[in-house]
Amino acid sequence: MQEVTGLFPTPFMRLTGALDRDLVAGLVKHFSPMADQGNKSSPNLSHTAMLRPSDSPLLVKAAEVITPTLAEFGTLMFGERLGWSLKEMWVNLLETGGRQAMHNHANSFISGIVYLTPTHPDARTVFMKSPGGVDFAFKNDHARSNMGPYNSDKWISPQPEPGDLVLFPSYLMHAVPPNSGERRITMSFNAIPTRLDSWGYTIGFSG
Repeated sequence: MQEVTGLFPTPFMRLTGALDRDLVAGLVKHFSPMADQGNKSSPNLSHTAMLRPSDSPLLVKAAEVITPTLAEFGTLMFGERLGWSLKEMWVNLLETGGRQAMHNHANSFISGIVYLTPTHPDARTVFMKSPGGVDFAFKNDHARSNMGPYNSDKWISPQPEPGDLVLFPSYLMHAVPPNSGERRITMSFNAIPTRLDSWGYTIGFSG
């Protein structure tokens, strides 16, 4: 009997329609003009300053939706239902032709994206396997090879709709390919747990 087991999978949570239409419209209207900080990798990408839920009633409402999902996702990562807080939030404006370079999010444990406008299929968020160390690597990558979860270097997330929310571990590398469509607006965020306990050695976080 043959059995294949996927060892140590990486969790990725998607909640469709997490934010209602009115809240999405309010976030777009209020924060789009504030996205005036340029991105180093693309002149057609800009961001707001780092925000906290207390900075706007709109963010408070968004946090009320997001925070319970952090506890659910955190249980998958750490095996215990912990308290979580949103460390920072920011809004991204990706114009036609803009892109986001491969990156991950430091000083956090859960990261997420809320999609606020329609996304062109070419500009879906792409998640990558960590490049790893400096050892030589061999690949079998050609037109006849079939890519799957055990040999792919990247995974393209499902087509999002406005109001959709995704969560992923902050260490996970991700990027956005060049946007062939109209302006794409998202809200990203990072979250931290109240504490982690490793057999009595406890470390706490505040944000």
